[in-house]
Amino acid sequence: MATLNQWIAGARPRTIPAAVAPVAVGTGAAYVLQRANPGYAVLALLVSVLLQIGVNYANDYSDGIRGTDEDRVGPVRLVGQRLATPSNVKLAAFIAFFWAGFCGLALVTLSSTWWLLIVGAAAIWAAWKYTGGDKPYGYMGLGEVFVFVFFGLVATLGTTYTQAKELNLAAVAGSIGVGALAVAILLVNNLRDIPGDTVSGKRTLAVRIGDRSTRVLFVGMYVIALAAVVVIAFDQPWAALGVVGLLPAVVPIRTVIAGRKGRDLVPALAGAGLTSLTYGLTLGLGLYLAYRVG
Repeated sequence: MATLNQWIAGARPRTIPAAVAPVAVGTGAAYVLQRANPGYAVLALLVSVLLQIGVNYANDYSDGIRGTDEDRVGPVRLVGQRLATPSNVKLAAFIAFFWAGFCGLALVTLSSTWWLLIVGAAAIWAAWKYTGGDKPYGYMGLGEVFVFVFFGLVATLGTTYTQAKELNLAAVAGSIGVGALAVAILLVNNLRDIPGDTVSGKRTLAVRIGDRSTRVLFVGMYVIALAAVVVIAFDQPWAALGVVGLLPAVVPIRTVIAGRKGRDLVPALAGAGLTSLTYGLTLGLGLYLAYRVG
């Protein structure tokens, strides 16, 4: 039986910032439009965090039953390390998806944005198919696409739209920056796992393009995030605070550029998660200040 701490570790809390950042930026963009709703923001945050937890448990389950988690470094693998039964981990994923759907239903009902139910259903389907099913797209090198679309574009733009019923430059550019940093988290995770994934046949993007190209792409994600802040700052100067949120990226970038591998990349993964959080919060704060200061 897995302990409570092992279940928490299995949820991979280092990835949770990728769920917080889009809501912070999306709500900041709604403030710029002068139609922010903190209550809707809380519901959007619950949806995003629960979906992230569901993805992590679903990934643990699917990789575990395929045997691709048996020789990995990094966080706890509940199924792969035989700490919990596959059925219990699968149940945990479905519980997280259920509550994400419930909170999403409440959000679209209160905001009268019913068409977003289709988007929410697609997000849950994509979360399961990431490593689940007969042809998981995470094994085809498409995991980064899922992360960018759903934890970048959809989460950020959906947060803004449910509150303001329209979008603006801050929401669109911000969603691209947030998505890029979410991709960076997955890239460094898969960079660390290239040896094991290669042996097990898990063809992630990192496996497909190789070690060096993955490192270059990782750094490129931060360039995109910085460019997004610059674009927004031309319209809303306070958004330049987002640059401060990128400062924690120095550690993971240096670690990745230095050619570290295996467990030595764990600090880079933590740093990538932290950067996603600080970026989202500072950019969101900058947009809020643009609304308050004018």
